[in-house]
Amino acid sequence: MSEHAITVQQTARPHGFPTAGDFAFVESAVPTPAPGTALVANLYWSVDPYHRELMDDVPGGFALHAPLEGRTIGRVVASRTPELTEGEIVFHRRGWRTHSVVRPEEVRRLPRFEGVPLTAFLSVLGGTGLTAYVGLTRIAQLRPGEDLFVSAAAGGVGTATGRFARLLGAGRLVGSAGTAAKVAHLTREVGYDAAFDHHAGPAAALLAEAAPDGVDVFVDNVGGDQLAAAVGALREFGRIVRVGTISTYNTPDAPPPAVDHAQIVEKSLRMEGFLVSNYRDLQEELYEFAVPHLQSGRLALDETVVDGFDHIVDAFLGMLRGTNTGKIIVRGDT
Repeated sequence: MSEHAITVQQTARPHGFPTAGDFAFVESAVPTPAPGTALVANLYWSVDPYHRELMDDVPGGFALHAPLEGRTIGRVVASRTPELTEGEIVFHRRGWRTHSVVRPEEVRRLPRFEGVPLTAFLSVLGGTGLTAYVGLTRIAQLRPGEDLFVSAAAGGVGTATGRFARLLGAGRLVGSAGTAAKVAHLTREVGYDAAFDHHAGPAAALLAEAAPDGVDVFVDNVGGDQLAAAVGALREFGRIVRVGTISTYNTPDAPPPAVDHAQIVEKSLRMEGFLVSNYRDLQEELYEFAVPHLQSGRLALDETVVDGFDHIVDAFLGMLRGTNTGKIIVRGDT
């Protein structure tokens, strides 16, 4: 085991888009677990859009000059509790550090499914996949044959939403992305019927061209003009699933989109947001749904894996810029 531990700490509040200068890598001795805890050597880290929101001076946000938190998979290497055994692979949220001291109630033991890699527990079997699954099955209550529009469709939640929707019997799938290459990936690999680059013109016009007959469900990872466009494209009794508003994370002073609120009434639309943390009781249900499809090959993993904990900040900033396709995961020394 390494003699040194490294944590990533936030050293300044970003003004707009974060930079590498807002973070510091801090080296220390590997911590010693106290009675009732265990030391975990971390193997994989998730960087997610919600991290950007918590970097501002907001309630529940990250403290300056303290290790950042995040979804992580690691191996127990020293234990002072009978509830955690050395060698066990566990999931926890004390991430953005090479070594974490955890209590048993802070971790989840990961099942091992034949043919399913550990990275899946940070993508389609983790919070990313659970977000997509909850959005489709509980919030939208998707019915077979219904048509969807998904914004940021080439990201982690977007690709999982597209693949899950196809497995659930959805009709036409339309997605937006930020580059021509991502648009091609959505239609060639993920199963979207049509997709567009949101930089190519007004969102309403691009969506009307991709979905001329409208859609039944909008899964919104972006907000902004794409939300306004979706309100116009939704059919009667359509549903809007609000997952995130990444379009405003780095431009909080941007004016709100010109949503036609009258259409929400006239078409009996429903808009609902949710936090995936309130649906953790569906984790086993997600496994039951997704794992057989992973094992059969019907469900593929959309992941961008970045090697080296020393690149975790680069991976996070790249995710905010949209350089990844699918879920972005940082891999350490496995």
